[in-house]
Amino acid sequence: MERLRDRVPTLVGIDHGFSFPLSYFEKHGLPLDWTAFLEDFEEHWPTRGDTTSVDAIRRNALRTGQTRWRRLAEKRAGGAKSVFHFDVPGQVAKSTHAGLPWLAFIRERLGTGVHFWPFDGWDVPQGRSAIAEVYPSLWLRDFERAAGLSDDQFDAFCIAAWLAQADRAGRLQSFLEPRLTLEEHSAARVEGWILGVAGGADLDPPALDGLAFP
Repeated sequence: MERLRDRVPTLVGIDHGFSFPLSYFEKHGLPLDWTAFLEDFEEHWPTRGDTTSVDAIRRNALRTGQTRWRRLAEKRAGGAKSVFHFDVPGQVAKSTHAGLPWLAFIRERLGTGVHFWPFDGWDVPQGRSAIAEVYPSLWLRDFERAAGLSDDQFDAFCIAAWLAQADRAGRLQSFLEPRLTLEEHSAARVEGWILGVAGGADLDPPALDGLAFP
């Protein structure tokens, strides 16, 4: 939040789900609205509390989903796991359930000062900072791993490096405006989208050929 309050526009990539599949909304009778989803989720999963944890809430959770449910962007990304698939290698479920209330926290504190992509729109206003969901596995093969980096550190490095390259090459806007089908657009309004994942109208994501990250 300190960085996002700076006047320098910043793009933050976070590696966990920002919303749930449409099946979840249908099962629990939720309005197809992201802000309402965040409020409802925290009511049932208050994981930003100092004395709460995902595992503790899971034991008696009534508001949950099925591991076979995946968002459209997860399917399009290939190997992305369901936000309900706990206790497996490379799980994103725990970080998603821990992180969603913090997205709401930032939104409450900063309001229109930060753009949550794509829920606040695909086009990020000039001069405004933004937060987007990312999936490091899309880019791990594009960068050499420095000695001593943990898996999580290397994931973070790859995302930062990729975003920097795309920005310097003038390609970032094409990632922020993927070519989606009508079905994908409809789903993404509720489920969100993963930055860098191609839409069905353009299955090949923009390349970064010939670029080098110092």
